[in-house]
Amino acid sequence: MSAEVDALTVVNQLRDLAADPLNRRAIVEDQGCLPGLILFLDHPNPQVVYSALLAVRYLAECRANREKMKGELGMMLSLQNVMQKSTSPGETKLLASEIYEILQSAGKEEAENAEAAAASCRRKAQFFLGSNNKKAKTVVLHIDGLDDSTRRSLCEEALLKIRGVISFTFQMAVKRCVVRIRSDLRAEALGTAINSTKVMMAQQVVKTEDGGELIVPFQEDSAVVVEENTDIPDYLPEDESPSQEQDKAVTRVGSITDGMGWLSTAANFLSRSFYW
Repeated sequence: MSAEVDALTVVNQLRDLAADPLNRRAIVEDQGCLPGLILFLDHPNPQVVYSALLAVRYLAECRANREKMKGELGMMLSLQNVMQKSTSPGETKLLASEIYEILQSAGKEEAENAEAAAASCRRKAQFFLGSNNKKAKTVVLHIDGLDDSTRRSLCEEALLKIRGVISFTFQMAVKRCVVRIRSDLRAEALGTAINSTKVMMAQQVVKTEDGGELIVPFQEDSAVVVEENTDIPDYLPEDESPSQEQDKAVTRVGSITDGMGWLSTAANFLSRSFYW
């Protein structure tokens, strides 16, 4: 049991470090962390697998990482296994599928660079790539009251309970949350869940035809029944998570130094846990 708790702690810490763009290259270049994440993809605990997928998804945001990630022993095979495993929750399969598509197309990006210049600019505005996947869509929320790490944790809990939410990231400086959801989930469900906290109010950010942004409030009478997600267990409390203080610029800039020290600890844990 204690080994499982250790695995959860390590993979959640790696996920939080990978959420910071400043740490992504260091994690992939580290000799132990990327192979460890691949091993976590085959873990019997579905929460460990999902958290590992989120970490890999963050790392794939860095274009310079994709070739190395694609070529890492076991990466593509493990993603395929998650996609094909009958016991994998739907959201887990969908997230693994998006990562697989991103890494699979990594080698073609250089050749298509000139042609895709305009499309690339549009993609930069989105957090999650693979948005052409008909089974998923991206919703951007502006959240009044998203002021600190406590509120963010409250928002995380609300979103994790919704069946159909694949993954999300926060932009604390502008009080926004970018959410990747299944195509059959209404954006109003996100608003209902966040508004139910009573301390935050969500509105949807939409693109206008001229490329600008428009903040659209959810209708007061548009509350929808939120189907709770029971496939993926709740995350463990993360009181010591480095991401809890990302809203503070000083801590965020310094996180790469702290992260490097922690990466060494994580690599040692992975070596002890998976050596045979």
